[in-house]
Amino acid sequence: MEAGGKTGAAPGGWQLAQMNVGTALYAMDDPRIADFVNQLDEINALAEGSHGFVWRLQSDSGNATDILVSDNPRFLVNMSVWASAEALFDYVYKSAHRTVMARRREWFDRPVDMYQVLWWVPAGHRPTPQEGLERLAHLERHGATPHAFTFKQKYPHPAAPPAAPQDMAPEPHCVGWE
Repeated sequence: MEAGGKTGAAPGGWQLAQMNVGTALYAMDDPRIADFVNQLDEINALAEGSHGFVWRLQSDSGNATDILVSDNPRFLVNMSVWASAEALFDYVYKSAHRTVMARRREWFDRPVDMYQVLWWVPAGHRPTPQEGLERLAHLERHGATPHAFTFKQKYPHPAAPPAAPQDMAPEPHCVGWE
């Protein structure tokens, strides 16, 4: 369930893990979600070729849509590790990934809870889906903390001097839930 990746870490040997989750409106073989499914290879390749990409969760299919983490087969997880929050931000909001994200309401239930979480991991660590779900639950229960945060309240890596969370201002780039 792993793709090889590039190296790179924040000073102090830290990398940024991310998980986002969503519940698909349809089964992966339903024609109404085919546009999403047909773009997975291209978007995953874009991520892997992006500056700062380190690793992404995948099964033998080459993506993570068939990795079940709940009783609901339409509940999907996406996880990756990046050299920095800035590299991930650029991929999510400033690359062709944004055009797919703009159409997410066509394919996914509108989230009512937190659906994305970021956290720092030691360089080389590959988080599990369970670890990501635990971080997401922590974010939901406690809000942004150094343990689990978002682009809106990004905390520095553990080796950095203590600092207030930084707002990376994702709002102008967010699309798809309007």
